[in-house]
This record gives sequence, C-alpha cells and structure tokens, in this order.
Amino acid sequence: MVSGVTTDTAAASAYMKKTTGLNKDDFMKLFVTQLRNQDPLNPTDSNAMVQQMAQLTQVEQAYNTNTNLSNLLSAINGQSNSSAVSYIGKTITAQGSDIQLTSGGTSQVNYSLASAADQVQVTIKNSSGGTVRVLSGGSASAGQGSMTWDGLDSNGAKSAAGAYTFSVAGVNSNGTTSTGTSLIKAVVSGIKTDQSTPVLTAGGVDVPLANVIGVGG
Repeated sequence: MVSGVTTDTAAASAYMKKTTGLNKDDFMKLFVTQLRNQDPLNPTDSNAMVQQMAQLTQVEQAYNTNTNLSNLLSAINGQSNSSAVSYIGKTITAQGSDIQLTSGGTSQVNYSLASAADQVQVTIKNSSGGTVRVLSGGSASAGQGSMTWDGLDSNGAKSAAGAYTFSVAGVNSNGTTSTGTSLIKAVVSGIKTDQSTPVLTAGGVDVPLANVIGVGG
C-alpha cells in the first residue's frame, strides 16, 4: 500500500494563500463584506460572485491534486530505490552499449540478434566517437551472444583504460546487414538514487533500472 497521499486541502489552501494572496475562505469573507456594504441602487451581481468562488475552489482542488500526485510519485520512487538494492550482487542483462576497459585487461561485449547471421561484427568506439576496432566473429543464431575484446586497437596497440561504446551488426553472405541490440551483462556492485529513477552500477558502467531485461543469481 502506498502511503503519503492525503485528501486534506489545508496544504493546497496554504499554498494558494502564499502564491496568490487569496484562498476560498478569504474570498468568502470579501463576498459577505461586499454584500453587507453594497449600494442598494447598484447591487452586486451575486451570480458572478458565486461563479468566481466556484472557479477559485476548482483551482484549490487542482493544487491539492498536484500535491497528492507529487506525494504518490515520491512514494513510488522510494519503493523503486528499495527494490534496486536487491539487485546488488546479482548478474543483470540490460540494454546498453557502454563498456569499461581496465588497464591491460579485456572486455566482454554482449548483444542480441533478431535473426541468424553468417557473421557478427562488433564496432568499438572511444569516448570521442572514433572507431577503435572492428571485431569479426563467425556465424551466430538469433538471440543473445557475446564476444571478447582483447583491448587492442586496429593497429594492434593496447587501448587506454576507460569508457568505450560498441554497436553490433549481423552480416549475411548475400551482403545484407541487420542491426543487433547492444547489451550489458555484469554483476551489480552498487546503486545510485540521486536521480529520478534508480541507476545500477554494473561492470563499471551506469545502468538505469528501467533498462534491465534479465536478472541472474
């Protein structure tokens, strides 16, 4: 059960008082005072006053609805943060093209193909968008797969440690190509809750919780 939602209009009334200098109670006092002191020869249009008061009440109710929605979203975000904690220590599969290369290390690139391909090509790019290496693999069936990047660039030199991105394509013998889906598959080591939605840290990269498509033990 989500808590934190209230039907009390006091907060909305106070907010209206602060922002507009008037709430429906103030309006009613002015309405009664004006009726008491109206010119008998030029009476106040009471219908117009009632319509204005009704409009003011509707505005106040709208303020209250916004407050309730804000409280509801805060409660949902709190539950999402609590749920994200349970991912720590588990292996996730998520949509994403970021990889992290450690000094002298290798990096695994994961992907998914919508259809079988005679050859799989993985293009590694640096943070500036420049192509570092194109990996070529053998035939692959539809579904998830992976390749290992040894950390070398196209000239055979060791690439600097840091963040990289990759893209995947399936190539067939007739020359047709199809774009694959880049995936992140790694163990979750932490979470970040300072954003609108929780972000998991896995394999040295940030993964929005909404991008997770699978969880392993």
